[in-house]
Amino acid sequence: MIELLATLFAALAGLAFGSFLNVCLSRWPEGESVVKPRSHCRTCNRTLTWWENIPLLSWLALRGRCRTCKSPIGWRYPLVEAAMGLLWGLAFGRFVARLLGDVPAGALALYAVECAGTMILLWLLVALAALDAEHLWLPDWLTIPGAVLGLLAEGLRAWLQNNGITSPSPLEAVLVRALEAIGVAALILLIRALYGLLRRREGLGLGDAKLLALLAAWLGLPGAALAFVVGVVLGTLAALVALLQPRRDNQEPWAQMKLPLGTFLCLGGILSNLWGQPIIKIYLKWAGF
Repeated sequence: MIELLATLFAALAGLAFGSFLNVCLSRWPEGESVVKPRSHCRTCNRTLTWWENIPLLSWLALRGRCRTCKSPIGWRYPLVEAAMGLLWGLAFGRFVARLLGDVPAGALALYAVECAGTMILLWLLVALAALDAEHLWLPDWLTIPGAVLGLLAEGLRAWLQNNGITSPSPLEAVLVRALEAIGVAALILLIRALYGLLRRREGLGLGDAKLLALLAAWLGLPGAALAFVVGVVLGTLAALVALLQPRRDNQEPWAQMKLPLGTFLCLGGILSNLWGQPIIKIYLKWAGF
């Protein structure tokens, strides 16, 4: 019962933070403040009432349209809110389940830091996934500070795990993660350069390299590698689906299509963050390691 209530509370908090994230996703690309003015219709500028700002329920009650001008309210709004509610509920529910088990002495703070880190990373990945899907944009002011925050979280986790005494030290843990992040970003840049030489056009963006560095900073090299593989597979499937769609005369050629790889990498990062360790263990066992 306690686990269920805690999960429900976290899911409700996720809905609220998802609603705020939607405000950010609508205003960041326009260079607008996320604080002022109050939430309003992007078409007719009418300020929304309190009941029009209830996460998920308001969109359903309004049937996806503005009450005044009837302009459509995009699917991104309920999807982001539902995703944050589900993901935060899962993350916090697992944290509570660990607390209800046999908790080693001094492990409470470590578990709390890991849970908070998971929830922060999930929020970042949902934000970046939506921005890349809508605008093909992975802003540096999200990816780079996000990677730094991941390194700091790894240092704090190492300090709590080892009581600041035993090896590896927090500094060593941060340096290892930093090298992994730099190595992953360098690999993506190498692939990007080779693609440019062969095709004479840009393939992977610089934002994708920084996103992989962020994932490596939070998840380590194995976790980032899993996210990359999942992202590439999902991107390939999306490309195949796009190829099967009938084309109109005014559409751009297949070779010039741009897919939001960052979105698929974020989905891979979410999977790796929540279930990466058991997936990697199953793979290593299957591969005979």
